[in-house]
Amino acid sequence: MSAPVITRVSLAELDIVDAESFRHVSLYGDLRDVLTRSGYTFRVLGGPRATFDRALALNLTFWSARDEGDVLTEPRLEADVVAHVAWHHLAARRMPARDGRASVQAMFVGEAIASAFDVYLVGRLLGHAPASSFLETQVPLMTDTAAAAGASDDEIEQLLSSLADDPDAAFATLYALLVDASSAMFSARDADDAAERLAALDDRPLAALLHRFELSSWALYARAYGDPTHDPRAAEIDDALRAARVPLDWLDDAWVQPALRGG
Repeated sequence: MSAPVITRVSLAELDIVDAESFRHVSLYGDLRDVLTRSGYTFRVLGGPRATFDRALALNLTFWSARDEGDVLTEPRLEADVVAHVAWHHLAARRMPARDGRASVQAMFVGEAIASAFDVYLVGRLLGHAPASSFLETQVPLMTDTAAAAGASDDEIEQLLSSLADDPDAAFATLYALLVDASSAMFSARDADDAAERLAALDDRPLAALLHRFELSSWALYARAYGDPTHDPRAAEIDDALRAARVPLDWLDDAWVQPALRGG
């Protein structure tokens, strides 16, 4: 059997799906430009087994915090993934690996930023881009996750309304929840301990969306490859984001704009 062929492509060489829906989100445009100016490249998987499932398996297994480039099956990428990748790229620059290993804290902070930005984008697009393919996939997934968590139809409607009413607050809320939940999963001794730790988060806002995210993959990868020792830089960033009135403004000032200026 022939070996798989992996080629590297730049963002400019990709067809960005649904980009028009994000035109009114200035931070999205800046994140896209960060990747373009950095020369960031993606992997495109070739060969007869270049399926979505295989690419997904590779991405989930080797998600890391090392800024290595997502695996694609064709030269096209959803617009929201551009932002997700850009946040990981910036996190890797601001919380670099030590002796070749990313810290567990850096992994969780970086992934929480990238994932929480999804709810920010949902909030920004609701009512502004009704034809968005991003909303067509994300809203049903969020609805199903919240319903599985026991939320009623009215509670789900209120949850989605809260995202649209204050996307910045939704980002801040979900960011802190994801860091706390992933840290709890990583630190738990066993399933009983993890269940208790997660149950303690059930009353937090947006907790109904928690299992929309790949917490088990985060925790397992961190256990296998992460540096568990204290990371002062990651802890400092986490503290700053929790203390900021608008965490995304802090990230824009501290990470995004310096990257655009070449810093």
